[in-house]
Amino acid sequence: MNQVAHQLNDRRQTSLTNEAHWDNTTADQKVALYDLNRYGYQLMFVRQTPKGPLAVVTQNNDIAVIHADGEVDLRPKITLRTEH
Repeated sequence: MNQVAHQLNDRRQTSLTNEAHWDNTTADQKVALYDLNRYGYQLMFVRQTPKGPLAVVTQNNDIAVIHADGEVDLRPKITLRTEH
């Protein structure tokens, strides 16, 4: 399944703070993010999906996702929209 992670202008007019995204993660995602943070990964944003929150994290040009249950996918099929 190919997931598209991007902000839709009609859904959100302002960006959430990193703290707000952090508050939207599950306890399992927080534990996984602590582990990934040791390797330089940082939380970009969290998207609400039917299966729960999906945390998108990056390290340089690498993207990973953390599922609601804390499972880390280092090679997600995800496309990020670039800002112009």
